[in-house]
Amino acid sequence: MSTRTESVETPAGEARITWHTARKAGLMLAVSHGAGGGIEARDLQALAAALPAHGITVALVEQPWRVAGKKVAAAPKVLDEGWHGLWPALAKPGLPVVAGGRSAGARVACRTAAALGAAGVLALAFPLHPPGRPEKSRAEELLGAGRPTLVVQGGRDPFGRPEEFPPGGSYTLVEVPYGDHGFAVPKKADVTQEAALALITESVAEWLTALEV
Repeated sequence: MSTRTESVETPAGEARITWHTARKAGLMLAVSHGAGGGIEARDLQALAAALPAHGITVALVEQPWRVAGKKVAAAPKVLDEGWHGLWPALAKPGLPVVAGGRSAGARVACRTAAALGAAGVLALAFPLHPPGRPEKSRAEELLGAGRPTLVVQGGRDPFGRPEEFPPGGSYTLVEVPYGDHGFAVPKKADVTQEAALALITESVAEWLTALEV
């Protein structure tokens, strides 16, 4: 695996891609961060470390607002513009690209996947609704992705527990037991933090490997 960082100009400003390139890649996973953090998130780092060994290149994407050092995420329309602007750089290696993200980044991936021709969507900690506001559902974004979708959700995520997700959708859902919105698990849980991250990486690797592209 080789690693490099690339700056990309988009209509929303300068974005940044950190490539974790597999030696014999057959697929690329492009994943972005949420509204409250960056690509240092434990799940994104775990995927970047694990997937290249499976022949999957991982591109960790930092949205322009994050690169600019702002503390508050841009509006959804601006996030989508940034993702659209990044896409040619992601597609340049010539591999099928799965669009992904955590939290707000997952929403962006769902909203733009069909228009960009993504091979699939990975939604990590999809924010189904604001905490304590289940009536403010964002299920339409998930259900409207129009591409094969994998949702990885913490069992105690206040933005939507696995059992709250609508049935019958064209997506696969993997639960991370005891995980919160950042997939942190309590020390007293009968699942360790390492096991929780292993579940994420193994589930994503298996799903991506089986994806028909």
